Amino acid sequence: MNGYLQEAVMKDCNRTAGIAVAVFILMISVLFLFPRHIFASKMKIKKMNYSALWREYLCHEAEIEPLQKYPYEFCFRAAAREYGLPLTLLLALARGESDFNPRAKSSKSCYGIMQINWPDTARDLGFRSIRELYNPCRNIKADAGYLKKLLRRYNGDLYLALAAYNYGPGRIPIGAQPWSVPRGADWYSGYIYHHLQYVLTGAQPNTGKKIKKQQYKPGSKIPVILFHSPFRARSFLAYFKTRAPDLRLDWFRTTLGETYIVLVFNSRREKKRSIMRMRKLGYYLNVKEEFQ
Repeated sequence: MNGYLQEAVMKDCNRTAGIAVAVFILMISVLFLFPRHIFASKMKIKKMNYSALWREYLCHEAEIEPLQKYPYEFCFRAAAREYGLPLTLLLALARGESDFNPRAKSSKSCYGIMQINWPDTARDLGFRSIRELYNPCRNIKADAGYLKKLLRRYNGDLYLALAAYNYGPGRIPIGAQPWSVPRGADWYSGYIYHHLQYVLTGAQPNTGKKIKKQQYKPGSKIPVILFHSPFRARSFLAYFKTRAPDLRLDWFRTTLGETYIVLVFNSRREKKRSIMRMRKLGYYLNVKEEFQ
């Protein structure tokens, strides 16, 4: 490298280093000038390719055995065997739809543990009344059959099947590309994928051996903040895991069908402690909005 070129490179490196220092100072200033929870909720995050992630799940994680014992697990296992579906997939759907509450109902006329829509979808699945939808095993079995039907329609593409599960088969063309899937359907895919990650946490391949499992406890919930983007919700949760790992925060729909980051607790003592912790972080929760 001749002297002139070397000098030019050094100047360019020094100028780049100066810019980097300035950017670093600016970032530190932003962190101190703005509330951290606002910064965390507004920070940009790379969009995830859920189509690829669901393919990866079916190829490598579909046979994993859950670490916890879930409500009505016998019903989920029977439905999984009958329709050839992964157990963890059905558990993720149930957790995202109702958190395993067989009496759940939404403002959009969806009922039961898998939140089957009444009357259209429910009648197509053989239900004659809303009361029948509250039977957990029947609700699970019917929903598993419906999901299997969608998987056949979309040639095993779980991403498109879930999109149609949420938006309706008439609105998701066969062979649709991920970029053409409606934003709301992609959002739902991300929402269920989040709950799948919870079900898979600490799980292991199914070896046929019995393992000691802890009982899953849904807990009570208080809404913290509303998100319409799975990516922002994910970034918010990731932020709080580092900021306050002692808090139990998760991502759920409320009874009104809105999706919130929620504070989860199992006892009055945990509720009081967690609410005080949230206040110290700048969040004043409305305890009147508590739900199961």
